[in-house]
Parts: sequence; C-alpha cells; structure tokens
Amino acid sequence: MSFKQAIDNTPLLKNDFKKGLKALGLNSTKVDPNDPKKCEGSVDIDTAVKSIYPNASRWDYAVGYNGKTYFIEVHSAKTDEVNCFLNKLQWLKDFLINDAPELNQEPKSFHWIASNGNHILPNSSQARKLAQKGITVVRQLTL
Repeated sequence: MSFKQAIDNTPLLKNDFKKGLKALGLNSTKVDPNDPKKCEGSVDIDTAVKSIYPNASRWDYAVGYNGKTYFIEVHSAKTDEVNCFLNKLQWLKDFLINDAPELNQEPKSFHWIASNGNHILPNSSQARKLAQKGITVVRQLTL
C-alpha cells in the first residue's frame, strides 16, 4: 500500500494529504529529500486532528518517502522538553493503533527535528530515555 492510499483510508487524515512536503509549510526546509521524486506526500497530523483531540499532545507531521513513512515532530530540543516529546510520541502510537491502522502497518520511523538547536544535556536521564526509544535529535532530517 502506498502512503497516499494509507492516508486516503484514514478518515481523520484523508482530507489533509498534500503533495511533496507542502503539509510541513515553513518547516519543509528542515527536511531534505535526497531525491524529491521519491517524496510521496505529506500530512499535517496536528492540524488535521486538532478538533477531535483538542487537549492531546498531538504529533506534527507524516511524510511518505520511498515506501516508508517518516513521522516528524518539530519541537524545541531542551532537556525539560523531553517528557513533552515522549508524550507526543505515545499519543502518536496510540493514534496509529486506534485511528490509522493502515498507516501503522507501513514501514516507519520517528524523528525529532530541533526547532532551535539541540540543548539536551548528552549525559542526562532524559537523553538516555530518548536513546532507549531509538530517538535522535537532528537540526535537519535527510531522507
């Protein structure tokens, strides 16, 4: 199944699919696809589900690229923001199970793009929590 098909089969997201990286708006500069032709589209999850989950720690974006879905959160990368990020990650995983099961079946990875530099102390317990979840913080994501 393609990224577009998975989005089309997700009622809460199907009206928010955008070609290329357009769903990321100004944040599209933070993602660098090696081959733009392989970009299958994007969706702004946060905006799409805001009315359904107004008080939740909603995730930002999903990008389909070369047969894989990249879930991207653009957030300030400070030690005291790690728990907020992890809450968003848990919300996304629950969302994928409950509201987007077809998107959940696609090959995927989760990424934190620092909105203003990485200020997470490298030896902190928060840095270890991220490492345990397989999360790295980057300034720009290369696909």
